[in-house]
Amino acid sequence: MKEYSFTLKFNFHDSQTDPSSYIEQLYESGCDDALIGIGRQGSIALDFIREAQSAFEAISSAITNVKKVIPTAILVEASPDFVGLTDIAEIIGCTRQNARNLILNNKPRSPLPVYEGTPSIWHLSEVLTWLKEDKTYVIDESLIEVSSINMNFNIARNWQKIEPALQENIRVLVA
Repeated sequence: MKEYSFTLKFNFHDSQTDPSSYIEQLYESGCDDALIGIGRQGSIALDFIREAQSAFEAISSAITNVKKVIPTAILVEASPDFVGLTDIAEIIGCTRQNARNLILNNKPRSPLPVYEGTPSIWHLSEVLTWLKEDKTYVIDESLIEVSSINMNFNIARNWQKIEPALQENIRVLVA
């Protein structure tokens, strides 16, 4: 079994719900390996260090544990996933400017941002895989695995917002 570190952020269906009312139940339902953040009414964040056979098993079991206690909880974000240049620089141990140059000087092979602007945002797993495979950086495999699974959860969460009648047409157009 390996240890996986990740954070899950949820909103409640009722924004007036007091998240502190769920802390004991979450602990008892299997979230005893998480630090629980309740800073805002109507939302909760859980920072896990969970042992499992795979990142998918760790993350999906954590989501299941939360949904068992709060069935109407809405997954807002699974992280780590979305990163900016500062995050990338911190992970690889360089300055933000060096991370920027690394990505800009290696186009078109460097990963495409999810959002190109100020700041640009990338999926962490795509950046880490590129750094490992193209740039021969030594990257923690469990971080690649967790960020890849989180990317999939975040994409699936957003995909559900697309009108079902448009999904196939959109899938074909962006392929």
